[in-house]
Amino acid sequence: MKNTSGNPRVRGIIFDLDGTLIDSVELYTVADQKVLKEYGINFTREMKKDYIGMGNLDMMKAYRERFNLPDPPKKLLEKKNKYYLEMAREGIKIFPKTKRLLEKLHEAGYPLALASGSSPAVLDELLAITGLKKYFSVVVSSEEVERGKPDPQVFLESARRLGLPPECCVVVEDSAHGVEAAKSGGMLCIAIPSTLQKPLPPGFYLADLLFEGGMEEFDEDKAFHWIAQSA
Repeated sequence: MKNTSGNPRVRGIIFDLDGTLIDSVELYTVADQKVLKEYGINFTREMKKDYIGMGNLDMMKAYRERFNLPDPPKKLLEKKNKYYLEMAREGIKIFPKTKRLLEKLHEAGYPLALASGSSPAVLDELLAITGLKKYFSVVVSSEEVERGKPDPQVFLESARRLGLPPECCVVVEDSAHGVEAAKSGGMLCIAIPSTLQKPLPPGFYLADLLFEGGMEEFDEDKAFHWIAQSA
């Protein structure tokens, strides 16, 4: 675990959703595979690694360009969301450790935001299914800003809606793209990699608190203590 010293300024926390609070990376990968199979493309998990953490609409734009797909990105995204929600409705797993961190922060009175690459309608349904909606005063989809992660816009918009300057926020993320977005936006970042590539992508090492072993290594008490010290 990499740990840089806390900074006495934290007043709000911004969570990513997919891969951070819910175990949805595999479901989204399968949804991508189903969409691309319609166009005769065999999309592998290895190929998916380059896109983890990107907003879903930006991802569809990238797929369309890479694979020369005939349909516009929004139509591709509609197909992906349909496949994804069909699977998510059958049961989506919440990560117990990050949920406990969320609960601790909520009980301690921190303003909490959710910033995700998922579509707004998908976020609404997922938050209802999982019961996580009650924790967040702010929910922002990357489709509500001009550019998704690794651009910082979705985090900056989340901070703006919380009424806090970026430097007073901590982002909790599972992807290198998300860490890069948080740091380029001037925020502190806790990283819990969801895809444990060896070596980890360099972007993860920008995090202020990095659990290199991912969710297995993550300790919600250590993370909460680090945030509390910083606050």
